[in-house]
Amino acid sequence: MKEKVILGMSGGVDSAVAAYLLQKEGYEVIAVHFSVHNTEATQKELQDCQKIADKFSLTLYSYSLEKEFQEKIISYYLTETGKGKTPSPCPLCDDSIKFHLLFQEAEKRKANYVATGHYASVSRNNICNTILLEVKHHIHKDQCYMLYRLSPKKLNKILFPLASLEKAEVRELARDIGLFVSEKKDSQGICFAPEGYQNFLKKHLAKKIQKGNFIDEKGNILGQHSGYPLYTLGQRRGLGIKTKEICFITKIDPGKNEITLGNFESLMKDKVQLEDTVLHLPFERLKDMELLARPRFSSTGFFGKLKEEEGELTFHYFEKNAHNTPGQHLVLFYKNYVVGGGIIR
Repeated sequence: MKEKVILGMSGGVDSAVAAYLLQKEGYEVIAVHFSVHNTEATQKELQDCQKIADKFSLTLYSYSLEKEFQEKIISYYLTETGKGKTPSPCPLCDDSIKFHLLFQEAEKRKANYVATGHYASVSRNNICNTILLEVKHHIHKDQCYMLYRLSPKKLNKILFPLASLEKAEVRELARDIGLFVSEKKDSQGICFAPEGYQNFLKKHLAKKIQKGNFIDEKGNILGQHSGYPLYTLGQRRGLGIKTKEICFITKIDPGKNEITLGNFESLMKDKVQLEDTVLHLPFERLKDMELLARPRFSSTGFFGKLKEEEGELTFHYFEKNAHNTPGQHLVLFYKNYVVGGGIIR
């Protein structure tokens, strides 16, 4: 009897090729698609999923998760943005929405595994003696960062068919097997804000988006901003004012509706506090390890150590850096293995 796999299908080239590879390996593949809002674009995605499912003779189940997504992800994004932070909802969505549903479906359909088209790899035999995500692609193309919250228990039941492939290879394979999505563009930006995050915030945080003052680090007024939720720590472009020297946003004060501008040095930190952390190895092991911390997806990372101070986890860098933004996820790596992470406070 074939082993069953629940495959998350988006309608794009990655999940389509994943379906092909899983079938080729002898699995019985059941496709699951879910939408988080109802638009023409999401309806087109569902149509594409059905065409892919028909090509491979797959059963496709489709669900709307609009309510759950609104309550868990959009609400979180708006609340944290209102606090002057720059939240990154994708890692939370992957764990608490997408994979949560896939595992529910696996239980319902009595499937052995769940699978997605992520560019990630699971290591079941490694120096940490724990099932962990392993980075095998170039760090900027590998998606382990986004999946860091997945527990070893879940990872043991997840298959990533594209683990050994690069994007160009996936597209070439899609062309070879006649997939109509072989040249389909990758989704970019925040999925629930196709019109752009600023327009989304202007619509949903209208009461908080009021003109206020840009000030320097001595409190002198430098000009006006368009509303603090529209800016992020470390930003230097698009400020809308002229200054004698290059300035960066070094502080956002929602209570006063003020944004402080300063020099690059003001952004440099040698430690950050973490909240909502997940650790895949015991802290007693992690605290003795030299870890690579990536404080944002685009960062190649900085080395340091995880510590506990007054009951809170902090990461201490060996060298200062300016990549730390409250609300972003700091993901921890030992060698090439994802060992935990948390949200920068």
